[in-house]
Amino acid sequence: MDSLLRKIEGVFEGTRALLNPISGESRQRPAIATGHADADAVLPGGILPGVLHEVFAGDMSAAASGFAAGLAQRVRGQKRLLWIRQDYAALEHGEICPTGLNELGIDPSAVLILRTANAADALKAAADALSCIALGAVIAEVPGNPKILDLVATRRLTLGARNKGVTAILLRPSAHPEPSATETRWTIRTHVSAEHDEDWGRPCFDAALVRNRHGETGRWAMEWNCDDGVFAKPAGHPATDHGPVAATLADGSAQAEDRDWRRAG
Repeated sequence: MDSLLRKIEGVFEGTRALLNPISGESRQRPAIATGHADADAVLPGGILPGVLHEVFAGDMSAAASGFAAGLAQRVRGQKRLLWIRQDYAALEHGEICPTGLNELGIDPSAVLILRTANAADALKAAADALSCIALGAVIAEVPGNPKILDLVATRRLTLGARNKGVTAILLRPSAHPEPSATETRWTIRTHVSAEHDEDWGRPCFDAALVRNRHGETGRWAMEWNCDDGVFAKPAGHPATDHGPVAATLADGSAQAEDRDWRRAG
């Protein structure tokens, strides 16, 4: 009888593990502040590590890549970042350059780049990498909307991220949002940089948080401080906070552009 009860308990535990990411009951680790006070106030204090986040390109894929790199830099701590790309990504969206990473304040030696043949291999590599505790974050760059990147695939990534505490970031150039198990979803556009003493200025993003499992959404101008490795409000610019925006529709009936920027209320 005791043996039967233990087996039943094991089945329940396995079922609970599968449902937790869907029901929002996953084990949460302390949030890591982005540095942008308004964004952190809407988020649960910052970006949650050990979960799945999505970053979409609103205009230029380079802006989305830079924003995703900034998020990864915030959550990876002293561990390495693995960036997974498909073979043709460099031709379509530009190469990842060590000099560019260095300009962002990211140590190129801490970034591992893995190239795969297709989206299926990229997702499999990401799922495997999330079990490696030597990594602090994994960016999986998946252009377009391949059929294999469905709700089940994102649940699998969510489970993998939660189990070892490795943060997963899906970078989605040339794609539109679809149903997923992601914790947050961002749509990134370019923003005019504020004037600074630096020759090149600081990267600035028009960042729309269009999905947030823990609260409201919003849109802000978020400047990346390459020296301190944090996001901040750009100096000399009015706040670009447009208030809450509607979350993505689950049935995918509306166009992505309309969903991303439609204001709530």
